[in-house]
Amino acid sequence: MFVGLTGGIGSGKTTVAGFFKKLGVPVYHSDDEAKKLMHTPRLRQEIERIFGNSAYKNDQLDRKFISDQVFEDKSLLQRLNGIVHPAVREDFNKWAGAQNSPYIIQEVAILFENNLQENFDLTILVTAPEEVRIDRVMQRENVKKKAVIARIRNQWSDEYKLPLADFVINNIDLDDTQKEVREINVKILSRRINT
Repeated sequence: MFVGLTGGIGSGKTTVAGFFKKLGVPVYHSDDEAKKLMHTPRLRQEIERIFGNSAYKNDQLDRKFISDQVFEDKSLLQRLNGIVHPAVREDFNKWAGAQNSPYIIQEVAILFENNLQENFDLTILVTAPEEVRIDRVMQRENVKKKAVIARIRNQWSDEYKLPLADFVINNIDLDDTQKEVREINVKILSRRINT
């Protein structure tokens, strides 16, 4: 069984993923794996074809350069996604085939925005109040509030995503969040037994 885990920036989806891992659930972190894949020769060549040699600096992907480019030109973002998303999907499928667990989780930042819910048996949405999310990202990335708000506005609101999710975790208090994760784990396992 495939479960998609998503949430807006600063919602704490990685924290939630960690709680599932503690329960023995395998978790695939799409963003982390995408970063690795973007350094493989095949993807690097394709990315440089779109963005030029400035896409990589000191043999590392220049994330600021790329994000500035795609912010200015949404067609570049579509082209980049057209390269990276299929590679991540292929990598995930290989990884999933090697797992031996009642269910596995794929953490995907923009799952609903990319209409990927069809790829999953169930979805989990992690939410948190906007001010909490802003504070988390400011502390984690040492960026200004204005920059975080701009990134939040670039994603769908929780209100838009809520009806699409099978489970919702409001991640404010870590003890409560961990309890919710345990409860959802039991529900997923019982659902799997009953199907």
